[in-house]
Amino acid sequence: MGRVVVTGMGIISAIGNDLNENSNRLFQGESGIDKAVHFESIYTQNLPFGEVKLSNQDLKNLLSLNDATGFTRTSLLATKAMQEAISGAGLTAMEVSSYDTALISASTVGGMCLTDQLYEDANMRSSGSEYLDAYGCASHTLQLVDTFGIRGFTDTINTACSSSANAIMLGSRLIKAGRIKRAIVGGVDSLAKYTVNGFNALKILSESPSKPFDAQRDGLNLGEAGAYLVLEAEEDAVGKRIFGEIVGYGNANDAHHPSAMSEDAIGAIASMQDALISAGISSDEVDYINAHGTGTLNNDQVELYGIKSVFGGVLPPYNSTKGYTGHTLGAAGAVEAIFSILSINNRMIYPGLNISNQLDASYPALISLRKNVDLRYVLSNSFGFGGNCTSLVLGRYEANC
Repeated sequence: MGRVVVTGMGIISAIGNDLNENSNRLFQGESGIDKAVHFESIYTQNLPFGEVKLSNQDLKNLLSLNDATGFTRTSLLATKAMQEAISGAGLTAMEVSSYDTALISASTVGGMCLTDQLYEDANMRSSGSEYLDAYGCASHTLQLVDTFGIRGFTDTINTACSSSANAIMLGSRLIKAGRIKRAIVGGVDSLAKYTVNGFNALKILSESPSKPFDAQRDGLNLGEAGAYLVLEAEEDAVGKRIFGEIVGYGNANDAHHPSAMSEDAIGAIASMQDALISAGISSDEVDYINAHGTGTLNNDQVELYGIKSVFGGVLPPYNSTKGYTGHTLGAAGAVEAIFSILSINNRMIYPGLNISNQLDASYPALISLRKNVDLRYVLSNSFGFGGNCTSLVLGRYEANC
């Protein structure tokens, strides 16, 4: 099996409208968590969100989609990020539409971001809006297929917060198996009443910017983002800029509870161990862990327990980047894979935000910027509802090694 390399990345999130803006804000340690302007909800007065700073009309103007119909905010964010990833990889229209190119996207909300319009249409209180075909989880994927002329294998994954990490894993496995030459992988989610009301019912939304791995953490902030990576077989990426390598991956499901992880971290431990085995490395070769780190009481305690179980008494630097973007649900795995690859390329570990009292003083999360760090391997965790846990090992690309 050959190596899988990353030749393009595209992202739009609360801290930037493209890859460069996201990179700069991470370096500056500036969060995008704030009052929502475009999202309409009774909770916007009391709760902060990781909202993309562009309106739907701004996105349509940017993408030259003013005459297009049926594009939800989910689809607009996905189109923006995927366009940047394809351009960054230098893929031609012929390569994008080749049967050797797969598209694997992920989302939890999909077209249900239009909760009110969905209600009107479903209950025949409208004459039928332009969004009748846009409510399904896979609707954004189908619009990406049409917009970019995809003809190869396509799939939409919804495993909650591990969704786009699983998209990266599936794309990598297809390439390694020789089924395709390249895969466009990632995910998208937009803010929606559907998810905000649901998470509020679980009582895990914080009224202040979230504090992953802080002893006084009291919940998460929901965010929105689109993030995609172009993966290619190494032999098909000759002469291209290579951002990094998908070295290993692991997925496990502890099936403990619909919305909580088991206290003994069965799924988290198994996914991390499997990722290291897949990568062919030992735990002491990991230079940084980009943790799932949602800022909820359950997740951070369980994840840190799992990390200590896998890595023993000596932990590599770890923290969570959700303090910058909020929890972007189905997009989180791809967002944080991109952030991990930026860390590798920029030789930096970005600071964890809002930590004033460490969850475990013996194993503190990193809160200050580290520069000129030699990062060979980064472990990125994404843990979803139902205990669906995925870990990725991202690596610095070194030819002929």
